[in-house]
Amino acid sequence: MSVKALVFLLCLPAMAWAQGFGGLGTQADGFTTPRPNPVFDFPKDHGPHPDYRIEWWYLTANMTGPDGAEYGLQWTLFRSALAPEIGVGWTSPQIYFGHAAVTTKDAHYVSERFARGGIGQAGVTPAPFEAWIDDWHLKGDDFDTMQMHATGPDFAYDVTLNAQGPLVFHGDGGFSVKSAKGQASYYYSQPFYDLSGTLTLPDGPVSVTGTAWLDREWSSQPLADDQSGWDWFSLSFEDGNKLMGFRLRQTDGTFFASGTWIAPDGTATALRPDDFIASPLALSDVGARDVPTTWRVQVPRFNVDVTTTALNPQSWMAVSLPYWEGPVTVQGSHTGRGYLEMTGYE
Repeated sequence: MSVKALVFLLCLPAMAWAQGFGGLGTQADGFTTPRPNPVFDFPKDHGPHPDYRIEWWYLTANMTGPDGAEYGLQWTLFRSALAPEIGVGWTSPQIYFGHAAVTTKDAHYVSERFARGGIGQAGVTPAPFEAWIDDWHLKGDDFDTMQMHATGPDFAYDVTLNAQGPLVFHGDGGFSVKSAKGQASYYYSQPFYDLSGTLTLPDGPVSVTGTAWLDREWSSQPLADDQSGWDWFSLSFEDGNKLMGFRLRQTDGTFFASGTWIAPDGTATALRPDDFIASPLALSDVGARDVPTTWRVQVPRFNVDVTTTALNPQSWMAVSLPYWEGPVTVQGSHTGRGYLEMTGYE
């Protein structure tokens, strides 16, 4: 989404950290907040927005090896502002951290990086585009053709991305509402990347091809104070249609849902809160946590009734603020592949 990656809480005040995933519901005093009817300016908006508290460049991919084995890949750079002031060098309040992962049927490899903004260790430039933290990078002459690299203790990947469709804007022209109280983010995606490249795993290199989905999102208070986490889906169907949908879990046991139906040509239709229905079907024991890894997803408006099943139920992101993220397969009224992210189950 994404609406994603609350790891930004690591860089927020102690009160927010103590609130866990609900910490993004804290007040955004001094920071800019999203407003309806946004006007995007590209390529500038592919870059950072330091007057907002949180931001991410978030890519997931579904891939296949020469023997038909399935793989998942994640590359994410997060930016979090400690304060709404502008500074340079070590006085910059911008903090960056990155997550990289590779998922197989039997293993889930994860790595995490941290860096200060302002000193060159991490950052984002819009044109030519480059997002980096240490030696991890996502870069290209423009946003349509890019190279991506990351390494961890037991994995690495080097892949090329080529966009086959347009950017997609979620919500009302990119203004994505996250609660009945009006919290929101600016949110767009590039869900049409073709991918090719190499994974390096403990057993050796693997050539892979597949598709990738990149989410861009920024805000200052994307959750309400009564929301504790989310379940987010990005699904690519074999008929060319795509679906982004999420439900935000509220402390009273209800949900706030939203999503986008994406036609093969990139035409986006915003889903109403009652259009997107996600219901857990089966739980997995993930490190002594009960995590729903099989779901029924319904969008009656578009005749969607599918079951999503995790490629590897143990796709736990064991990072500083942990969450579940991994590839899924889709069966039912539509078939395909996608990604599922679940936060707040720690």
